[in-house]
Amino acid sequence: MLKLNELKSPKGARKNKKIVGRGSGSGHGKTSGRGHKGQLSRTGKGKRPGFEGGQMPLIRRVPKRGFISKFKKEYQLVNLQSLNKCADKATVTPKELKALGLIHKLHVPVKILAHGKLEKSITVKAHKFSKTAIKAIEALGGKAEILSLAAKQDSNA
Repeated sequence: MLKLNELKSPKGARKNKKIVGRGSGSGHGKTSGRGHKGQLSRTGKGKRPGFEGGQMPLIRRVPKRGFISKFKKEYQLVNLQSLNKCADKATVTPKELKALGLIHKLHVPVKILAHGKLEKSITVKAHKFSKTAIKAIEALGGKAEILSLAAKQDSNA
């Protein structure tokens, strides 16, 4: 049986640190591997990420378009016609939708859209509904219950 004190790194996994600036006899003396003069030979190396030596950097050459809101909410969309997979008079929650393969992630909120025709009377619990989807669900005697987004985030904590 292997013991902790017998563990060793594989050969070549651990290298000795390069010791520079210890005189000409060390092999890394005088300029210490930095060459003569120039920006990289100085202390405090002055190149930032994306610097292209005075040329206009790529990030500034490429045209910028559009806007991305940092407050955008992502929803998993489920159409009414795909809810026909559920049993009649059933209560459909995000867990049941995941089991049916209609959504993939439980931590991302679910929105029900009115695409297609619903043929069963069911209770649907989701985070958001389109107005037409609510009308279609209630027209068949079902219920559309809105789950809060805050409760969804608490359950994942």
